[in-house]
Amino acid sequence: MHSETDTVRKILTELGDTWAIVGLSANQDRAAYGVAQVLQRFGKRIVPVHPKAETVHGEQGYASLADIPFPVDVVDVFVNSDLAGPVADEAVSIGAKAVWFQLGVIDDAAYERTRGAGVEMVMNRCPAIEIPALR
Repeated sequence: MHSETDTVRKILTELGDTWAIVGLSANQDRAAYGVAQVLQRFGKRIVPVHPKAETVHGEQGYASLADIPFPVDVVDVFVNSDLAGPVADEAVSIGAKAVWFQLGVIDDAAYERTRGAGVEMVMNRCPAIEIPALR
């Protein structure tokens, strides 16, 4: 079995560049806003997913993962841990290659279900911290 560090590297470098960011809105005070900016700077296409479906960083937003009309590689989850499991399940159902739970987002059962479905996953990590370290 490979380490979580290997999984982080694989998600950031091998699994594709379209990242749906669940919980991303135009609120600049939220962590998702800054993380999305970093991902863009490193060449990722961000897709805001938020009930308001706002355009963020120039990218069209969608109200849910199911509303996105193109394939998504990674689903980055910025919601409370008690809401994160259903998002992980939806990510699997839309065919995402990976699910990323942000710092502080932890759901062990969702992790097991997602990995059991053959989808890569990390929990309680931040891609904006990890991606510059890959260089």
